[in-house]
Amino acid sequence: MESPTLADWVGDVTSFTSHQWQREPAVFTPETLASPFDLDELDAAFDSGLLRTPYLEMVRSNKVTVPADAYTTSRVVNGTTHHGFADRAKVVALLRAGATLLLRHVDQWHRPTGDLVTRLSGELDRRVEAFFFVTPADGQGLAIHRDDADVFALQVAGRKTWYVHGAPTAADWSLGELPDDEHSPQLLHRVLDPGNVLYVPRGFAHRAVGEAGLSAHLSLTIRDLTLQDLRTALERCLTEGLDVPERPLGEAAIADACATLLSHVGAKLATVEPADLRLAARAAQSRQQVEAARAETFAGTARDWEAGALGARRAGLTSVVRTWRRLRGAARTAD
Repeated sequence: MESPTLADWVGDVTSFTSHQWQREPAVFTPETLASPFDLDELDAAFDSGLLRTPYLEMVRSNKVTVPADAYTTSRVVNGTTHHGFADRAKVVALLRAGATLLLRHVDQWHRPTGDLVTRLSGELDRRVEAFFFVTPADGQGLAIHRDDADVFALQVAGRKTWYVHGAPTAADWSLGELPDDEHSPQLLHRVLDPGNVLYVPRGFAHRAVGEAGLSAHLSLTIRDLTLQDLRTALERCLTEGLDVPERPLGEAAIADACATLLSHVGAKLATVEPADLRLAARAAQSRQQVEAARAETFAGTARDWEAGALGARRAGLTSVVRTWRRLRGAARTAD
């Protein structure tokens, strides 16, 4: 199944980018919601026996930390004990007790989700990550908090009530859980049913509470540029074409490298525009996504290897035939 596009969720992309994107929360009801990860895929992940921390976590909204050994087990592999493997019985018991299950970076270990993330990243020109939440009735995995990302929440099972508040009022805002006395204006209060898609702009405070039974949603976080991204891009822009030894040897060489570096950066700095810096930072994000998606498969390697070996065998046989013909011709000449 082909991964959905942004238009499959929000309809008119132009209208979405003009009115909702990074401006206000919204709920969409697409004709069909093709979430690559759901409760069946969750069971399959547990059945594989490979799911473990840090991809697995149990959380509570009352700021009580759930220790990893409360939902994981240990295994002996090659005579060595390894910890952190997911224990389904323990996880279900904690869900019944009100804790929330959180799976981190699902795109890193679930191929269909990784395909979706790659496609969405290409559309938005931003880095995308995927998380999966399973919340019991009246459960709340996280208290009201702000994320350093735009978020699409795809409701895949059960029902969940969302509360979305306003954007930060200060430019230098903090992410994470907010104080208990947070009173920013509430912009959206909505119960999501399976098939609904919620959009929360970057930095807008929000929380979610599970309704009856188990509630599950796939959360796609769209990361925007940070100061560190811009610093890295600036260094790339300013040092492009720089010709200085990687390891200058001796004080004189180091002094020459300093002078060359300062001269080169000074000349480059006069040519770099804000738009250039922004585009360079976004290009770096895109390269990271593309490189992550280009992993060579074992099946493809086997096919290439077999084809290469067959070609080598044929080439070897041809070489033997040619050698035999030369030897036979030489023998006839000698006669």
